[in-house]
Amino acid sequence: MWSRNFSLFFAARGVARLGDMMAPVALTAGLVLSGYGAGAVGAVLASMTACFAGFVIFGGVIADRMDNRVLMIGADLVRVVVQAIMAGLFFTGHIAIWQICLLSAVNGICAALFQPGLPTLIPRIAADVQGANGVIRTIESLMTMAGPAVAGVLVGFTEPGGVFVAYASTYLASAICLALLRLPTADRSMAAKENSLRSDLVQGWQEFRSRTWLWSVIVIWMVLMISSWGPTIPLIATEVVSEHGPRTLGLVNSAMGAGMAAGALIAIRVRPLRPLRAGSVALMLYWLQPASVALGLPVPLIAAGLAAAGAANAFWGVMWTTSILTQVPTAVRSRVHAYDVAGSVAMMPVGQAFAGPASEIFGVRGVLGFNAVMAMGAAVALLSVPAIRNLREVDGRAITDAAPVVVEESADRRTG
Repeated sequence: MWSRNFSLFFAARGVARLGDMMAPVALTAGLVLSGYGAGAVGAVLASMTACFAGFVIFGGVIADRMDNRVLMIGADLVRVVVQAIMAGLFFTGHIAIWQICLLSAVNGICAALFQPGLPTLIPRIAADVQGANGVIRTIESLMTMAGPAVAGVLVGFTEPGGVFVAYASTYLASAICLALLRLPTADRSMAAKENSLRSDLVQGWQEFRSRTWLWSVIVIWMVLMISSWGPTIPLIATEVVSEHGPRTLGLVNSAMGAGMAAGALIAIRVRPLRPLRAGSVALMLYWLQPASVALGLPVPLIAAGLAAAGAANAFWGVMWTTSILTQVPTAVRSRVHAYDVAGSVAMMPVGQAFAGPASEIFGVRGVLGFNAVMAMGAAVALLSVPAIRNLREVDGRAITDAAPVVVEESADRRTG
């Protein structure tokens, strides 16, 4: 697996995730020091998330119509320019919130063009897609822990603009690594597309809805995002900081990152016959994240709860991504993945928006308790759908056929 190509891709994903995790710290510090408050920070983050969710489906269509590596390199290079402009604005100290929102929106659009190409690129550089996904998830988890700490140090020694310079350099490094990939000539170009953009969107939707296991997971995940995942993140941050201070929040978040790395490592070794069933069982641990804070447990137990939730999330993530790579043909994979991402990410801001009003009515711990119940309910719901729990592994290699493959029907007949 550790070929030259995979090593370059590993480096690209690691350095890009490091930059992504540095950005929120730099953005928050820069806006606060410039006299803006939490509302401005929320508006900037929302502009990026909204553009990502709104454009990712179109990004999937474009990725299926051209060499996705070229598209990803282009997106990285545009983000280098965006972060460099952001650094310049913070260095001058003369910023307007509309400028930062606009740049964040461009950043979100670039992410929407970049993300759908990932599941199609991985099989081109690694035959063992589950092992590759596990390794990539591990480095991303480690960088999730390191990013905020690195940003904090840089803010202390320089200023927020310096962090954005470093952030821009991570995208440049990612683009260089992707450009150095040596891919077989036959895999470098997709077949010429004669279909219109609209017909490609329709085809992607048909491929998406033809797989019961796929759309069922997304529907359940959308509910999970609104009722648990979305509210949990800001409420835990608020409660932990108010009760134990910001350093404790960094500690428990680091514990979650360590758990994610452990879960990804486990996913490299464990090869379940029915990956989504195993992933759903693992997700039964996610309720410990909101529950540990809702119950007012000591900090070590909160850290343990977040670590367990992180491990569950990472293990599920590897099982889910591997299932898409091994069940969805290459020709439509980027579009199908885009529908997956759009359905999941779009609901995150909705859940976050509900967090504040709900906590004022029921209290932070009351809402977190509800989040824990809904998290367990989502795991049970995943296991209750035959097409999800009976989906079988397909030899760990990515499907390359252009024809639709509906695996869950044959799996259901064998088990029914």
